Amino acid sequence: MGLRESKKQETRQLISDCATRLFIEQGFEQTTIAEIATAARVAKKTVTNYFPRKEDLALDHHEEFTQGLARSVAERGPDETPLAALSRTFRTALLEHSPVVGFTGPAFARMVADSPTLTARLRELHDRREDALATALATAVPTDTPAIALRAAAALIAASDRLLFRRIQELTLDGQTNDVIEATLLPQADHLRTLLAAALANDPTGAPW
Repeated sequence: MGLRESKKQETRQLISDCATRLFIEQGFEQTTIAEIATAARVAKKTVTNYFPRKEDLALDHHEEFTQGLARSVAERGPDETPLAALSRTFRTALLEHSPVVGFTGPAFARMVADSPTLTARLRELHDRREDALATALATAVPTDTPAIALRAAAALIAASDRLLFRRIQELTLDGQTNDVIEATLLPQADHLRTLLAAALANDPTGAPW
């Protein structure tokens, strides 16, 4: 990374950090772009150049989030099924207490829960995550697999993923520590994966999910 690009990344991170602090202190809807620009000591236009949507200032890792399931499928091992790869990568993220699966901390989780705008945006990102997964699954199964089977498999997997994300957020807001959340979610995630495996095994198309 060159000096120019490094400087741009530093500015982006500074703006994001200032925005998050203000959102937590004041609430998302109550905080203005002008206030964020002042806190970051940049022009208002600089903020909007880096973050065209105000929601992206709070959920600034949205690309990583929406592509996460798809990437797990695309980067799976040569003898690994999509479902096995997804289970493995979720377990790793859970053990790492990754924000991508919901470990955002109580202050951030409360900020999102209290904001209708961010709650709606998060639903949208989950939908995009499902769409990206369906596209990735299309390259992981035989080409004659019906499109409806791809959409159904992606919908089932994404619904399970969304449920686990919501559960982590709920436990975070309930005041549980990350270690307690991890211990609680491990068996629940295993249970969901068993249900998914059973459901997808009965797919009449015979696709290797």
